[in-house]
Amino acid sequence: VELVETGGGLVQPGGSLRLSCEASGSLFSINGMGWYRQTPGQERELVAVMDSGISTRYADSVKGRFTISRDNAKNTVYLQMNSLKPEDTAVYYCAGKVSLGIAAMAREYNYWGQGTQVTVSS
Repeated sequence: VELVETGGGLVQPGGSLRLSCEASGSLFSINGMGWYRQTPGQERELVAVMDSGISTRYADSVKGRFTISRDNAKNTVYLQMNSLKPEDTAVYYCAGKVSLGIAAMAREYNYWGQGTQVTVSS
């Protein structure tokens, strides 16, 4: 399974970005997808995850501002980010997992994209 993220970039505080993650390969093995982010010297942290159905989970810091969604026909997961703040600056990673159910721990994910940089700055 290969995951490729696109959509990162530089945006001003209060702005919006939409990240995309296109999956290819043995897609039948993926039962959950998610987005994580990481800043230098910090551990990778949960942003938003979803299972193969409609269940989702968000980090408290992004609730009400970010939305995770998927388009199964396009094998793509999205992260819509609104009202961006400087503290949202990070490398954002797409992740996929084989196990059923929703999972918040990064170690539960089997597949990772290469990451895309999001910078929120004026």
